Amino acid sequence: MPKDLCLQKALKQFFGFDAFKDSQEAIIRSLLERKNVFVLMPTGGGKSLCYQLPALLMDGVAIVISPLIALMKNQVDAVRTSGEDDSVAHFLNSSLVKAQVEAVKEDIQQGRTKLLYVAPESLTKNEYVDFLKTVKVSFYAVDEAHCISEWGHDFRPEYRKIRDMIREIGDAPVIALTATATEKVRADIKKCLGITDAVEFKSSFNRPNLYYEVRQKTPNIDRDIIKYIRQHSGASGIIYCLSRKKVEELAQILLVNDIKAAPYHAGLDSVKRSQTQDDFLMERIDVIVATIAFGMGIDKPDVRFVIHYDIPKSLEGYYQETGRAGRDGGEGNCIAFYSYSDLKKLEKFMEGKPVNEQDIGRQLLRETAAYAESAVCRRKLLLHYFGETYRHTNCGNCDNCNHPKKQVEGKGHLLKLLAAISQTKEDFREEYIKNILNGHATEEIIARHHDEVDAFGTADDDEDESLWNAVIRQALIVGYISKDVDNYGVLKLTAAGKKFMKNPTSFKIVENNDFDEIAEDAPMQNGASALDPELYQVLKDHRKKMAKEKGVPTYVIFQDASLEAMATVYPQSIEELQNIPGVGNGKARRYGREFCELIRRHCEAKGIERPEDMRIRTIANKSQLKVSIIHCIDRKVALDDIAIAKGMEFEDLLDEVYAIVNSGMKLNIDYFIEEVMDEDRVDEIYDYFKNSETDSLDAAIAELGGEYEEDEIRLVRIKFLSDMGN
Repeated sequence: MPKDLCLQKALKQFFGFDAFKDSQEAIIRSLLERKNVFVLMPTGGGKSLCYQLPALLMDGVAIVISPLIALMKNQVDAVRTSGEDDSVAHFLNSSLVKAQVEAVKEDIQQGRTKLLYVAPESLTKNEYVDFLKTVKVSFYAVDEAHCISEWGHDFRPEYRKIRDMIREIGDAPVIALTATATEKVRADIKKCLGITDAVEFKSSFNRPNLYYEVRQKTPNIDRDIIKYIRQHSGASGIIYCLSRKKVEELAQILLVNDIKAAPYHAGLDSVKRSQTQDDFLMERIDVIVATIAFGMGIDKPDVRFVIHYDIPKSLEGYYQETGRAGRDGGEGNCIAFYSYSDLKKLEKFMEGKPVNEQDIGRQLLRETAAYAESAVCRRKLLLHYFGETYRHTNCGNCDNCNHPKKQVEGKGHLLKLLAAISQTKEDFREEYIKNILNGHATEEIIARHHDEVDAFGTADDDEDESLWNAVIRQALIVGYISKDVDNYGVLKLTAAGKKFMKNPTSFKIVENNDFDEIAEDAPMQNGASALDPELYQVLKDHRKKMAKEKGVPTYVIFQDASLEAMATVYPQSIEELQNIPGVGNGKARRYGREFCELIRRHCEAKGIERPEDMRIRTIANKSQLKVSIIHCIDRKVALDDIAIAKGMEFEDLLDEVYAIVNSGMKLNIDYFIEEVMDEDRVDEIYDYFKNSETDSLDAAIAELGGEYEEDEIRLVRIKFLSDMGN
């Protein structure tokens, strides 16, 4: 039988497919010919088959190096369905007890096992290495191979030891596979694995069915996400967050809003993670809220949306995570929320790392920011990043193409840019070049005498950083300049760029998207809705009347910011009122009913239709710290002792206690005040707050600071709010 027919027959026999996808057959044939192979294939392209089928056909056992225990389990289960004997595939990792390990070894020695999945950490154990030396290895498969590279988005130091382990166990062909890798990462992978001679297969990165969109991240992001999920009711989706804490919080918010969701991160025990994964695959839940610990090798073809709550650390990570949507060729919506504050946080996280790692991390972040801010076709940007040219001007399936910005002539800007790169000998990165153009005489520029080149200060006053970012990005895409990836992103002129300088032609650009910097504590707004001034005045008048009746200052009832939010989002129940900033359960129940009734009547009289996403339930903000502080105060533990026990400054503890009482909870700290303050001093500060129009600490210190310590004012302010407001 011809070899081609043999492979086709094996494909049908083991996996039930009639034909190979794309380059699968050529990859398998190269491995069968005992060649080293490098495979770059997007998520959903069928990478696993490229090593599973040849493993079933070759003598010996194939060792598959895989980064996640959950991934190994899924892969082993999938291979076992291809035959009648479960011993055909096994994994060795920390989840197995000694008896299970011995059973796996027995199957391998008897020749029954064709695929053995191991974590890179397992290959460093002498016990496993000594055993594997005694068996015939058909080949090594390094899955998720981008983990090898420091430039890869999931860098794992253990992966860089794989070549040494292979040499110790015994040489055999190596196949490295990844769903995402730039030219720099590909070169790094092959070098580290010692397979620079590998036959390389690179599939197109274009996923036409995926829709890409970047949205401004605002304080209303939870509402935006819930609204989106409700509009796609029953659809499977993944939401990625950078921190475990945010994963837990958002999953809880989704649950209380009747969305079947679960958290997934490395801090959960393996049983819980495995259960969540199974629930998602079996559609017992619709949404996974996860860190990047989730997703590698997850074979769920009908994920309809992938949302990035936080902007990712790299475009490679973003591409791979979005690639989990629409693997069946159906709809896949990829929405990322972007804000400058996220970038600042990510940069801060890098502090303390080796300088080289910080440099790499910042460059990867700059690429991500450029993608988010650019108004160019997102598909074109992504494909260019991975070294692929997208020749269409409009993909028709991203926010920038569906809502294109007007093009402007950029010939003059480009000529200035190319001149700056040329006159500095093509030896600097974009930040340096932008400083040259803008005439910023930094120490480095002065030391190199680059403040004397003709290009220095040639940018006009209205040519801001956003414009130059757009010019650089689009010059890269068109091919007038290139980035030297081996030299940390130094900008170089291409032949086309040099030709343009001699004979300039039209160069149309689109200016970057505007992402306003929004403070994290900005008042909640909702879409296009704004504060209702008439309702705001009604609420203020009612607050004044209520304060007079109860004999308390107006701020004790609700502060101005809370009234502004009410006049924006129109809460009409105690439950909805608790979503308003500064309104906890206590205040909502004590004062809220009349305010809700006023709002309901106003909406009715004015024919105001509240936005659907206003009716979002949030979870009470009862962090473990706050709960613990409340319990300590209930037991009358001295406040300074609480601060010491919690590892806090005393002032920080008072801030926490103030926040608790300001949200409506009654806390009695008289036992502590009586110990540290004279009764007369307490009464005088108390009277000040009783007659003041504000509970501002700064105002109180300005008025009382000459006679009273700040801590005394803080303590009595807490007592006053608890007594009078709660």
